[in-house]
Amino acid sequence: MERRVKRYVILSYVVFWFMVLGLCGTASMVFHCPPVIMRILSNICAWAPTIVLIVGFKYFCPETTIREFYKKAFGGKINVYSLIMAAVITLAATLVTVFALSLVQGKSFGEYWSLGAYPFWASFLFSITTGPTGEESGWRGYLRPYLNEKYSFFKASVIQGVIWAFWHTVLWFVDSDFMGVQMIPYILSNVIVMTGLCFIMNYFMEKNDNLVYGIVVHFCFNFLYCFLQVDILFYVVLSLVYVGLIVLICYKRAKETQCK
Repeated sequence: MERRVKRYVILSYVVFWFMVLGLCGTASMVFHCPPVIMRILSNICAWAPTIVLIVGFKYFCPETTIREFYKKAFGGKINVYSLIMAAVITLAATLVTVFALSLVQGKSFGEYWSLGAYPFWASFLFSITTGPTGEESGWRGYLRPYLNEKYSFFKASVIQGVIWAFWHTVLWFVDSDFMGVQMIPYILSNVIVMTGLCFIMNYFMEKNDNLVYGIVVHFCFNFLYCFLQVDILFYVVLSLVYVGLIVLICYKRAKETQCK
C-alpha cells in the first residue's frame, strides 16, 4: 500500500481513538454529561476520517482539489432501482437475522425492538449524521478507489473491511455491553459484517460510482441499531448471514463478468 494511503489510515485511527478517549472520555468521566450530549459527541468523533482527509488534503490528494474530489465522488450516475436494492439488501440482512433469532429463541419478532431513548426523528438525524456522512468521504471516497485500482474486487473489499472494522477497536471496549469470552464472537462479527458491507458497497458502486451508495448502505445498517435489543447470539447469526451475502455477491459478480 502506498505510503500516503498508509498514513491516511493510521492518522484516521489515531485521531478517532484520541477523540473517543479524550473528548468523550472527559465529557463522561469529568463533566458527567447527559446521554444526548454524549451521543452528539460520539457523532462528532465519527467524522475523524473526513477531518483527517480535509485537513491533510493537499498531502493525500496532491493532484486535485477538494471541490474536484467531491465532484468525482458524487459524479457517478445513480440508478434508483440499484440504490433501492442496496438499501433493501442491507436492511434485510438485519431483519432476517432477527427473524431467525426469534425462531431459535422462541420469542416474538417484536420483542427484539424498542423505540429507544430518543424520538424517531432524533434517531434518524443521529444515524445520518454519524458514520454515513462522517466516515464515507474517507473510507469509500478516498480509500475504496485506491484499493480497487490496486487489487482484485475480492481482495480490495476484504482489505477495506478489515481496515474499517479495526478502526472501531476502541468502541468494542468502551461502548459495548459484552465482556470476557463474549468479546470474541462480537469482534469476529464486527470484522465479518463490516467486510460484508464493503462487498455490498463495492458491488453497487462498481456499477454506479457514486458515494451516495456508500452513505445509504451505511445508514440502513446503522439506523436499525437505534431500536434493536439483542444479545451476543444476534451477532453470531448476523455473521453467518453476511458470510452468505459475500458468497452470493462474489458468485453474481463472477457470472456477470463471464457474460461480458
